[in-house]
Amino acid sequence: MAASVAAAAGRLRRAIRRSPQWRGPSRRALSSEAPPTQAAAVRDAFLSFFRDRHGHRLVPSSSVRPRGDPSLLFVNAGMNQFKPIFLGTVDPRSEMAGFQRVANSQKCVRAGGRHSDLEDVGRDLSHHTFFEMLGNWAFRGVYFKEEACSMAWELLTQVYGIPEDRLWVSYFGGDPKAGLGPDLESRDIWLNLGVPASRVLSFGPQENFWEMGDTGPCGPCTEIHYDLAGGVGAPQLVELWNLVFMQHNREADGSLQPLPQRHVDTGMGLERLLAVLQGRRSTYDTDLFSPLLNAIHQGCGAPPYSGRVGAADEGHTDTAYRVVADHIRTLSVCIADGVSPGMSGAPLVLRQILRRAVRFSTELLRAPPGFLGSLVPVVVETLGGAYPELQRNSAKIASLVSEGEAAFLASLQRGRQIIERTLRRLGPSDVFPAEVAWSLSLSGNLGLPLDLVELMLEEKGVQLDSAGLERLAQEEAPHRARQAEPVQEQGLQLDIHALGELQRQGVPPTDDSPKYNYSLRPSGGYEFSTCEAQVLQLYTEDGTAVASVGQGQRCGLLLDKTNFYAEQGGQASDRGYLVRVGLQDVLFPVARAQVCGGFILHEVVAPECLKVGDQVQLHVDEAWRLSCMEKHTAVHLLNWALRQALGPGTEQRGSHLNPEWLRFDVATQAPLTPEQLRAVEGTVQKAVGQDEAVYMEEVALARTAHVPGLRSLDEVYPDPVRVVSVGVPVAQALNPASQAALQTSVELCCGTHLLRTGAIGDLVIIGERQLTKGTTRLLAVTGEQAQQAREVGQSLAQEVEAAAARLSQGSQDVVEAQRLSKDMGRLTDAVDTAVMPQWQRRELQATLKALQRRANTAVRKLEMGQAAQKTQELLQQHSEGPLIVDTVHAESLSVLVKVVRQLCKQAPSTSVLLLSPQPLGQVLCACQVAQSAMPAFTAEAWALAVCSHMGGKAWGSRVVAQGTGSTADLEAALSTARAYALNKL
Repeated sequence: MAASVAAAAGRLRRAIRRSPQWRGPSRRALSSEAPPTQAAAVRDAFLSFFRDRHGHRLVPSSSVRPRGDPSLLFVNAGMNQFKPIFLGTVDPRSEMAGFQRVANSQKCVRAGGRHSDLEDVGRDLSHHTFFEMLGNWAFRGVYFKEEACSMAWELLTQVYGIPEDRLWVSYFGGDPKAGLGPDLESRDIWLNLGVPASRVLSFGPQENFWEMGDTGPCGPCTEIHYDLAGGVGAPQLVELWNLVFMQHNREADGSLQPLPQRHVDTGMGLERLLAVLQGRRSTYDTDLFSPLLNAIHQGCGAPPYSGRVGAADEGHTDTAYRVVADHIRTLSVCIADGVSPGMSGAPLVLRQILRRAVRFSTELLRAPPGFLGSLVPVVVETLGGAYPELQRNSAKIASLVSEGEAAFLASLQRGRQIIERTLRRLGPSDVFPAEVAWSLSLSGNLGLPLDLVELMLEEKGVQLDSAGLERLAQEEAPHRARQAEPVQEQGLQLDIHALGELQRQGVPPTDDSPKYNYSLRPSGGYEFSTCEAQVLQLYTEDGTAVASVGQGQRCGLLLDKTNFYAEQGGQASDRGYLVRVGLQDVLFPVARAQVCGGFILHEVVAPECLKVGDQVQLHVDEAWRLSCMEKHTAVHLLNWALRQALGPGTEQRGSHLNPEWLRFDVATQAPLTPEQLRAVEGTVQKAVGQDEAVYMEEVALARTAHVPGLRSLDEVYPDPVRVVSVGVPVAQALNPASQAALQTSVELCCGTHLLRTGAIGDLVIIGERQLTKGTTRLLAVTGEQAQQAREVGQSLAQEVEAAAARLSQGSQDVVEAQRLSKDMGRLTDAVDTAVMPQWQRRELQATLKALQRRANTAVRKLEMGQAAQKTQELLQQHSEGPLIVDTVHAESLSVLVKVVRQLCKQAPSTSVLLLSPQPLGQVLCACQVAQSAMPAFTAEAWALAVCSHMGGKAWGSRVVAQGTGSTADLEAALSTARAYALNKL
């Protein structure tokens, strides 16, 4: 028996390692059973099973945009939205805190970052960048291994009707290096469920131990595999379902510690399950993809899809089918969730996906322009029922895809030509130059993703110089770092064990309601209450809980209550200080406050001893807080004003504010016009000028569900939730019969706000840029800074007006005209960089662009006139001959070149070199060589010889060249010029 099990284990290991690519004749069905179940029915059966039979709560799929998780580009697993539960950082007041057993179908994207299938898509029959993950979860030990395995087996064999003899399972066989024994509990559960021992096999940590990342919750997993061979010959296995039992935590030092609470996290790919149930060997042969493949065939006229891979796929046609079908699904889902193709992060990855799709569709499938956008309705039809956001955004998706396709086609054609030209110069064994690939890539000019360049070369059998590419990437890194926005320091954190210990001790979440204890004085100023609190716990910088801290020590401070605002909702943390009660003259500076699982951790530097149990009094930095309050209320007014200007469907994509400025990201179809920017500012100014009251109240979350016009973000809100309403009491704003939320700013928000809008003073949008296609980032200032920005803008506007008047007067002096042209350039630079209203900047930029053209035209006309006059003088001085070498007075190199050109135009057989002495000993040089004198005699070499004699430099072409130098002996320079020319002539 042991021998047979070992033999089976060996077969299983070999099968698992070779079968995930699902290579083979994909169009052949696995059986001749009844017509297959449709994808929607399979998805619904999963959800209904866990809801109706096992009491799970169904939660919607989260957006593929990760919420507050910088470690991810995209949501890539069903568990992502539940990470706060696994990490123990979930807000105890939130809806998620009450989750016990849940199930859903999660939209997932695996492209870019650590988990990426992008480069594998199309090469085989199973990889996708977008897929749906069916999952069920049990939190805090509500059930564990036995129930999870039993439910999975019941669903697969009884609901979906998969024959038991086609299913194999694997479990964690232990890891002696980590001190982990085998997961015999899971093994015994499968045996008790009736799975033969020959199909219950153990594997090591690489296959059957799941980790969230380098640190964090982890644990053994058990996997259910399906045998494609059906017992005929060696097993051909594909993983169907992974059941993860989170019971450990990976520490920063690599060690494993038991979790305070255990969880179940399972995931099963809908596409792969569907292939099994529909009797297909490829996920691309299921009804999730067949409508797309048919639409691709009809739209581009390529041969029908036949499921070939590798060498059998001549011309890579079927590969292209798979790439295009996968990528248009990914593009549609991401754009519907607010991720548009862009230049960094997830938008950059999406841009690469779009460009890969364009390349495969146009070059390999010969698709017509605009083809990709025509596939969006097919995606909406197949997925829109499960994910209605696709239906709501179908027009926007098609528009962005079509725009991106059109923008890339010209670059693709140029890139292809560059590649072909480079290949013609290479020898048979040469590698493709890294510099060329880099110039084609996103880091260069054309925007061809490097992986796409590599793929294009691979199809031609050419290898890319990877080492050279790595060197170029390393050289580029410092430049990118300087351009990147600063990343805020994380500061001290409470890890999962510290949070678990606090919960075990029954320590309640920090009462931070005193942060709202402030009022308006009769004078109009704000009064912020202090807060007395008790020290509950102290932490060292490495997170160790201690009873006391000493002089000069940086520590984390946990109190029973606080009036400090901890950074959240885009608002910067408060800063300030605390004192020990009875010791008022020793200040303990508080640098920041952070939320950690419902607790507020204060980062403090202790000038003297501080210990658990001490009574302290907290003081916020009032100027800092008030500035943040001004910015936060201004953010709400800005959000409302944008909806007024752009329409009620305008969506906020994020915001951040600190005492200096506020940043606001908004979904837009096109860049805001200067008129729209000005209108937005005007709307905010009106609300500020009316000094409207700001009402704040906590209400039941359910009361906010169906209020027309209520603004909220894609976030998890606590219950009760805080509502902020400008000008209208909250009760009135939330009245179902009221339209108040459509007429003013009403938002769900935990931030601190002004009590009246007048304190904002003013708001000026000082910056605007496209983050991605469809998302605009606005930067704004308020109060005094806003007033200063307006003054700067007005001053620059007056300067531009004065420059325009000078230009209209005209000038007959070349120097004056050149000075005016330079003034236009200086003004343009000042307008580009000034802190001023953005609408005014855009208007002045347009004005200056026109003025600069007029100024340059005036300079050219004057220079041409001056050059014509000097040309006639020189022609009178020099008799006809093959050479003119002389000096002439010219205000600029531009005028000197014009004189040379006019001389050669009137005397085509003459070669000309002119020098023009300038102040401080500098000498300008320009020359042109007659066509009859080339190729032995070239202008570039002539200028270089003369300027080198003067210790300068030269540049140009064979026909015309120019340069500069310095000399006190012009005759010697002229002699050098004549001697060089006569020698060549």
